[in-house]
Amino acid sequence: MSVETITLGCRLNFAESETIARSAPAGENWVVVNSCAVTNEAVRQTRQAVRRAHRDRPDARILVTGCAAELKSGMFAEMPGVALVVGNASKLNAFAMDDAMTSSVPTGMLHKVKSFVVVQTGCDHRCTFCSIWQARGESRSLPFEAIRDAVAREIDLGAKEIVLTGVDITDYAGGLGTLCQRLLTSEPRLRRLRLSSLDSIEIDEALFELIAGEPRLMPHFHLSLQAGDDLILKRMKRRHSRAEAVAAVAKIKAARPDATIGADLIAGFPTETEEMALNSLRLLDDCDVVAAHIFPFSARPDTPAARMPLVASEVVKARAARLRAAASERRSRWLDSLVGSVQPVLIEGPGQGHSDAFAPVRLDGAARGETGRARVTGRAGNALTAVWA
Repeated sequence: MSVETITLGCRLNFAESETIARSAPAGENWVVVNSCAVTNEAVRQTRQAVRRAHRDRPDARILVTGCAAELKSGMFAEMPGVALVVGNASKLNAFAMDDAMTSSVPTGMLHKVKSFVVVQTGCDHRCTFCSIWQARGESRSLPFEAIRDAVAREIDLGAKEIVLTGVDITDYAGGLGTLCQRLLTSEPRLRRLRLSSLDSIEIDEALFELIAGEPRLMPHFHLSLQAGDDLILKRMKRRHSRAEAVAAVAKIKAARPDATIGADLIAGFPTETEEMALNSLRLLDDCDVVAAHIFPFSARPDTPAARMPLVASEVVKARAARLRAAASERRSRWLDSLVGSVQPVLIEGPGQGHSDAFAPVRLDGAARGETGRARVTGRAGNALTAVWA
């Protein structure tokens, strides 16, 4: 049996892909393409991945699933080599073709060191640019006991770090902070807990308490900010203001001074003026963003934003390039500032890994799975060089 997974998009998809692959029928060759629909480019890349899989693996049948498959099932069903197209609701049982998502918790191990554990899926919000809620449905939280048991299994398999993931994990029923507290209390072997993307307006007090006083919670927080202008945020139907985003970052930094901030930002949203775009540019400084994901606006079908007055494509590209350049410069200065410091590090592959604050680190001779404190000696491209302290 040969099962290959091709995952596009988020870490939630990655965990689901690995879970699907583990249930593939014995003695059969499959390629699982787990698609993304966050932008038109992501859908195009999914089609490209299917074509490449058919070309490179003519012996294998192709399963296409994920958000693009949910929204455009007929398009993928017609592609050569595709044997199954399965929507998100049934994807974990794709090979059994059950009608509902299995109750098990999807997990996926990266580099045999870091495990992504799904705690939630779906979204109850209706951001005007987004089609993911159409593909994923309403927000659903997985039971604590199932998450706890999944974390224990991943640690048994060798996971050194657990990353909680989902579509909107800050919407976890009962509070994300409470979930994290319960996991850390119930599983003493959990030494490194990391969180995927957070909605800043939903960060609860229990999570702020952990940020302030729990060293096992990794100090990098990626926020879904999207824009730095209040009118654009309103037209996006985001639930936070610019001031609230800045205040959330200030509160994180006050609770944990070594915390670092990542952010998603959209360039060229419909109706965006130059001054509005500059407000988003200034947000990089105001929120001390050192890891930015910049997306040019993509008009997704059947979304309110697609019906708004669009910004010229060349302007969108230019604003995205400007944001990326500014974000890259900020990140470079941050990495330079770490030279000479001592950083806690997890080695994820031969001689390379990440610091707790999620700076890429190269450490010659270090073995996969090692943890410890490393002295940063310099820069090598976009990574730090280090030796064990």
